[in-house]
Order: sequence, then structure tokens, then C-alpha cells
Amino acid sequence: MNILMAIFGAVSQGLLWGIMALGVYITFKILDFADMTCDGSFALGGCVSAVFVVTFHWNPFLSLIAALVAGGIAGGVTGLLHTKLKIPAILSGILTMISLYSINLRIMGQANTPINTRAKGTDTIVTLITDLLPEEIRKNGNTNTFVTMMIGLVFVVLCIAILYWFFGTEAGSALRATGNNEAMIRALGVNTDKMKIIGLVLGNALVGLSGALVVQSQKVADVGMGQGTIVIGLASIVIGEVFLGKKLNFAVKLSFTIIGSIIYRIIVAVVLQLGLESSDLKMLTAIIVAIALSVPVLSKKRVD
Repeated sequence: MNILMAIFGAVSQGLLWGIMALGVYITFKILDFADMTCDGSFALGGCVSAVFVVTFHWNPFLSLIAALVAGGIAGGVTGLLHTKLKIPAILSGILTMISLYSINLRIMGQANTPINTRAKGTDTIVTLITDLLPEEIRKNGNTNTFVTMMIGLVFVVLCIAILYWFFGTEAGSALRATGNNEAMIRALGVNTDKMKIIGLVLGNALVGLSGALVVQSQKVADVGMGQGTIVIGLASIVIGEVFLGKKLNFAVKLSFTIIGSIIYRIIVAVVLQLGLESSDLKMLTAIIVAIALSVPVLSKKRVD
């Protein structure tokens, strides 16, 4: 029973973290840009959302917009460092990520900010929606998890729909072409530097949104909450591609990234229930990614 409840919670968290994986998919897979910013922009989104909710008593939905914008700005800084100052891609992301740690501390004024929903004027999207439910449903101990899952599902569908539409436009097609063959698309007159900045802004905006959703779900923001985010995002992408196949339809690829995030969270939840220490999670993540990456190689050898 405990494992089933852990899986139920893992699915809800997998949906929220899956939005972060979509952002990583844009920068790494579509733009072909080794962006390390997301470790910082994930925490930035969470910190901004928490401060606006706790300190300024903003509507939690409006705080999500602030987190989205903050994450996008972080991605834009990385893009400017790379395109205007010609700093290598991976180093640009690292520089932004490092600076965001100090910025997040400045924003919160402390290492972590708990969200006390019992305080007057302080709500999260989870508590707002839960309060709309009938009292007999609210008494159920799993209501928050269920509401979180529904919120995650709605945001995931919205994000995939918007991305599917955007990458079907002229600007979106130019962005995809920049990642596939930068020299060719530049020869056709497209400003590839601009496309890179747009891609990084879009990707990190999603990462910031994901961070805000996770914070409002867990009711606490921490400056170190983004540590290892990039690895989790890549793990979600790899699991989605390897274990669920590679489809031609772009919307299906995005959906597989979300499913990969859910599978990753389920694996982690089950292993923790079986007795693994939480301090071993990063090692577990590395093992999961290594196994997922080795599956195509082993399959090819078997065919040969």
C-alpha cells in the first residue's frame, strides 16, 4: 500500500518536473545547446514564486507568471553571454548558474522560504483549488496529491500544445533549423544568434515555471533545490526516447519526455520505499541514465 501511494505521488511530481524536462529538451535536443543554466533557473523560479506568495501575498497563479519571466531572463543572459561575448555555450550556462545561486539568496534573504498556507493571504495553487472541493473530499488524506496531479496534467497539456503550435510557425521552424544545421540556416539569412537567445529564453522559462510549481506543491523554496536538475531533465529525455521509442510526430516526442519524467520519478519512489537512502539519489540517477543510454548500443550488438 505504501508503495502504491508513493507511486501515486511520483506521478504527480513527475508531471511537475516534466515541464522542466521540456525546457531541457528545447535547449539540448532542439537547439543543440549544452545549457547548464537550468540548475539555477529552476531554483530561481521557485524562489521568485515563494517570495511573491509569502512576502507580497500575490495570487499564486500570478507568481507563476513571475517565475516564468524570471527563468526566461536567466536563459536570455546565457544567450547574450554566448552570442555577444562569444563565451562557449557550456561555460555561459555555468557562469549564469553560479551567479543565480547568489541572486536567489538575495531574492529570498535566506537559504530557504517555507510557505505557510495557514497564514492569512498566503495560498498556493494547490490550496486554492483544494478549498473549492466539497468538504468530504478535502478530508481525504490524498486530496493534495490528486489536486497536484490534476494541476500538473493541465499545465503539461498547455505547455505541449503551445510548444507544438510555436514550433510549427516560421520562427519555431527557424529555431529548429538552427539546431539542426546552423551554417545552412545562416546562409539563408536567418539570424542564428537571435534564434539561440529565443530558444534559451523559452527553455529556461519552462524550467522556471516548473520550479515554481514544485515549490507550491512542496510548500518550501530552497536555494539548492535546483542542484542536479540538468541530470534529471536529461534522464527524463533519455528514458522517454529509449524505453518508449522515437516517434516522428513532434507532439509525441514532447509527450514521451513527460512520460520519461514520470517513469524516472516512479523508479526513484519505488527504490526509496525499498530502503535506499535519499543521499544515494544522484548515484541512482547516474545509473538510470547510463542504463538508458546503453540500451540502443546493446540492442544493436544483439542484432549484429
